[in-house]
Amino acid sequence: MVTKKKSTGVKGAKSRATAANRASPKTVQSATYKEPGLMKRLATGAVVCAEGYVFELERRGYLQAGAFVPTVLQEHPEVVEQLHMDFVHAGSDVTQALTYYVHREKLRVIGREKDLEAMNHVALKIAKKVARKTQTLFAGDICNTNIYDPNDSKALKQVARIFEEQVGWAADAGVDYIVAETFSWGQEALMALDAIKKHSKVPAVVTFSIHRELVTREGWTAAETCRRLEAAGADVVGLNCHRGPRTMLPLLKEIRAAVKCDVAALPVPYRTTEEQPSFMSLTDPCCGDRRAFPVGLDPFVVTRQEIFDFGREAYAMGIKYLGVCCGAGPQHIRALAESLGRRPEGSKYSVDMSKHAFFGTDQKIKTVQTEYRSRL
Repeated sequence: MVTKKKSTGVKGAKSRATAANRASPKTVQSATYKEPGLMKRLATGAVVCAEGYVFELERRGYLQAGAFVPTVLQEHPEVVEQLHMDFVHAGSDVTQALTYYVHREKLRVIGREKDLEAMNHVALKIAKKVARKTQTLFAGDICNTNIYDPNDSKALKQVARIFEEQVGWAADAGVDYIVAETFSWGQEALMALDAIKKHSKVPAVVTFSIHRELVTREGWTAAETCRRLEAAGADVVGLNCHRGPRTMLPLLKEIRAAVKCDVAALPVPYRTTEEQPSFMSLTDPCCGDRRAFPVGLDPFVVTRQEIFDFGREAYAMGIKYLGVCCGAGPQHIRALAESLGRRPEGSKYSVDMSKHAFFGTDQKIKTVQTEYRSRL
C-alpha cells in the first residue's frame, strides 16, 4: 500500500467534528466532546464501519458456526469489548452493537429465547462503553429475521415484533443511528426501516444482500430496492454481505446512479466471481468442489491490497459509507481506512519491508542476506 504522511491527530470537540473523516478516533475520554452524528460526518467525508463480528468471533473460538448466535455476549463479554476496540484501533469510525442474530427467532432456534432482552442490553452496553471511550459513532443493529414470508400474516406480525423490540432497546440505549442489514427481501428491509422511523428518532442505514441472482427474492433490482428505501425515508441505502468486492462493485455503480442519498457498501472479504458471485456459492476445487461456506472460505480471502483498491474505487464512485462484512478482520478495516488516506492508530504496524532480513533495502541489512533473495 502507498505510504502516507502521518496525521497529527485531533484535539478537542471542535477539531474532532471537522476532522471526523480524516483521522482515526483516539482512545480518550473528554467531558466536552459532542458526537457530531452520522449525517454530519458523511457531509464532510467517508465513514468507515467495521462489521463481520460473528465470523471474527468464530475464528477466535468464541462462537459456533451454523446458528451464528453470539452467546459470547454473556459467556465472555470481555472478548466482545476487545474486538470492538481492535476494530476502532484499525480505523473504524463506528462501534456497532453486536445485536446481529440476537433476535427472538434466532434465540428460539437455539433454545435461549429467555435471554433475549438481557443479551441485547449487554451488547448495547458494551458498544456504548467503547463508542464513548473512543469517540466513535454508537450504532444499533437489526437484521434479517429468516421468517419473513409475504404470504404469511402471522410471520409478518412476528417480524414486526422483532424489529420493534430491538429498535426500542437500541433507542433507549442512546444509539447515534441504527443499521438494518442483510435482508434478502426488499419488503423486509422496508419493514425494518418502518420500525426505525416509528420507534426511534435516529438516522437509518438500510442495506440488503444480493445472492446469485441479480434481484431480491421478490424480484427487485438492487437499484430499484434502494430507490424504494430512499423514498420511504432511509438516510443511507446500499449493499452488505454475500458479495465480495469484485461482484459487488457493478451493482454499487447502478445504485449510486439511482439515488440521491448516501450509499453504503460493505462487501465480504472473499474472491467471489461471475460464476460464483456470493460467498455462499463458492466451491473449493481442491476439496471435491465442496461448498466452502462457512468454515472452508480461507482459500478465497482477498488480500489487504484488494480491500484498499475497493475502498478507493467505491469512494471515487461517490460512496461514502464503507465497511467490510462477514469475514472481516482488523487488517481489512485498516486497509480500508488507509485507502481513504487515513492513518489510524493501527497503521503504526502497517507493513514496512525495508528492514526485512532478505527483502529489506535498509543499509543495515547484510549483503549475505540480500544476495540470497533469488534463491528463496
